[in-house]
Amino acid sequence: MVEQIWREYHKKLLGFIRNRVSDPTLAEDILQDVFIKIHSHINTLQEDRKIKAWLYQITRNTIIDYYRMNRSQEETTSIENDLEENGEGASMEDIHSCILPMINSLPESYREVLLLSELNGMSQREVADKLGISYSGAKSRVQRGRLLLKDALAQCCTFEHDSSGRVIDYQKKSPNCRTCRHDSCES
Repeated sequence: MVEQIWREYHKKLLGFIRNRVSDPTLAEDILQDVFIKIHSHINTLQEDRKIKAWLYQITRNTIIDYYRMNRSQEETTSIENDLEENGEGASMEDIHSCILPMINSLPESYREVLLLSELNGMSQREVADKLGISYSGAKSRVQRGRLLLKDALAQCCTFEHDSSGRVIDYQKKSPNCRTCRHDSCES
């Protein structure tokens, strides 16, 4: 099962880690620690359908552990708070399950760059290289794609933000929302 998790999630988890750790080599090391923990604790996974949340929790905890060992207490507390507030609740899982169908409904040029950058964790430079477009073209497409996705989400839901602007909760505007038709998004 760990091999299957590796195949499906290692790029996504590495992208998640790279967004929080500046050193690419360190990000790889943290990813290895994550998979050691996954292997050691796979028997604690209670519901296979919650595997994604379980994996990201292990990853967040491993990043926090790294910073605890290598940073001052003030810096560690700040990083822990950022990680804990970054999409933790069940409502955030619901939003994330709606995002893929919304991305898939975007025009192909935006869909492709968002899938690569946001879901597969590729940098915009890597996206540009993979698609054979300029770096500025990739940046532009990612920004426009994000705006289109944000508009689609705003048509479907009303979001509540904390003082830092992070989403902490949401409400569907209508049970028959046209934008989000994913099963888990339906009330």
